Amino acid sequence: MRTKVSLKSGFTLVEIMIVVAIIGLLAAIAIPNLVTARKKAQRQACVSTLKAIEGAKANWALDYKKGDADVPNEADLFGGDKYIERKPTCPAGGTYNLGTVREKPTCSVEGHALE
Repeated sequence: MRTKVSLKSGFTLVEIMIVVAIIGLLAAIAIPNLVTARKKAQRQACVSTLKAIEGAKANWALDYKKGDADVPNEADLFGGDKYIERKPTCPAGGTYNLGTVREKPTCSVEGHALE
């Protein structure tokens, strides 16, 4: 008795190349959108932190009877018993400048600013 062995199993090279081309096309479309979304999320998180710092400066000025030209230092605003528990960091790697009470805090990353 003879057994029949089928030699046609698996995928052909053309089928595999088509699948790889489709995956490459989808990646080429998705990656730029992912990068844009990530930058937008980092900017929004930074602006949110800048608003919190601005509020902390205003509260510090009221609590300690400071004027618009006074400049708080980090120890005045950040700490376990202060207005913001931990010193915030920019998600894009920028640094924050507190400025005077009158001025809005700034970030060193371009585009990360309070309007």
